[in-house]
Amino acid sequence: MKAIIYISLIIFSVSAYSETHYQVLTSTKRDINTESWKLSSSDFPEYKSETRWTVSKRTLHGGKQEGVELIEVDNGKLQFRVIPTRGMSVLDVVHGDVRLGWNSPVKEIVHPSYINLHDRGGLGWLDGFNEWMVRCGLSFAGHPGEDKFINNVGAEAAMNLTLHGKIGNIPASQVVVAVEKKPPYRIRIRGKVNEVSFYGPNLSIWTEISTIPGSSAFRISDVLTNHGNFDEEFQIIYHANFGKPLLGKGAKFLTASNKIVPFNENAAKAISEQEAYAAPTKGFTEEVFKIYPKSDEDGIATALLINPDGNRGVSVSWPLQQLPYLTQWKNTASEKTGYVTGIEPGTGFPHNRNYERKYGRVPKLAPGESRSFKLDFLILDNLDAVEAASSEVKRLQGEEAPEVQNKPEE
Repeated sequence: MKAIIYISLIIFSVSAYSETHYQVLTSTKRDINTESWKLSSSDFPEYKSETRWTVSKRTLHGGKQEGVELIEVDNGKLQFRVIPTRGMSVLDVVHGDVRLGWNSPVKEIVHPSYINLHDRGGLGWLDGFNEWMVRCGLSFAGHPGEDKFINNVGAEAAMNLTLHGKIGNIPASQVVVAVEKKPPYRIRIRGKVNEVSFYGPNLSIWTEISTIPGSSAFRISDVLTNHGNFDEEFQIIYHANFGKPLLGKGAKFLTASNKIVPFNENAAKAISEQEAYAAPTKGFTEEVFKIYPKSDEDGIATALLINPDGNRGVSVSWPLQQLPYLTQWKNTASEKTGYVTGIEPGTGFPHNRNYERKYGRVPKLAPGESRSFKLDFLILDNLDAVEAASSEVKRLQGEEAPEVQNKPEE
């Protein structure tokens, strides 16, 4: 009987494996690094859809992007680019005349070897900041500044945390492309990034961005794990950034929420205009708003960014239990200095970890424990799609408006 069960398990495993095509592009354990590579729907005789797709990898050269690896995916309707060298960040997403991304003064995709996170009082992270979506974390995220911790001899010590953590500047140790051979033929780009130190955190995150051929949607699915022997604090913020063509004078940000709080006094002055965006303004000082979202009947929160004409947009939806807080970053400065807004679901807000801990917004992972995070993005490419998404947010908000505080959190 045991032999029959064992053989059945083998058959099941082989069958499951045969239904998905796997390609290892990077593996530190196996000493593998594929500098250039390409896969397309034409490589699969069993592929029955008329939608053609491609996945490719190349290595960039010149300037500060020397050696940076880039994975490009075209699902036949939507294209996106992933940067394994920069913590599996997503450079941009393009769907017809809609681009998710922004025009940063940083034009090159900067290799982490050129980033000193401690530059300019802990703002060195900004020297490479030009991605559409970068993860902030893992052991800390948010503003730079001093925090306390227990060192290797059990004494309390101080450390200077840098802006938004380390994970966005750590190259992936493993990168895998997985393509389903049967409908819906989902294409997955997966990467493992490790944040580990002797006498420090031992965290890893398996990142994944995936899409279905011909779809206007894509999904980010991550799993964070504590490999250490002790409880470990963690923070993660999904810093998604949008410029033109979605951002412009009259663009709107919509989400159903219970409470909205200004990040600081500067944001408090603009709380009445929190939903609307201005044209590029020279000398503009960033405004940040802390949002406590409402979820639907299934526990899903949704946020929308809608262009000035109201006929293009993007929605992001996520389980509120996984990411209970939402940050809106408004930086409608001149285009040369970076005209951009951030929509950022997270485990907390982008204060320094020392501040967030006081408000109970720094969760912990037990030894061996994992947490999952999932965000679904949908490009809204016509008026009907925008109106339908807006109506759903308004329905969820209901007749009770959110509590809007005029002063920062005390």
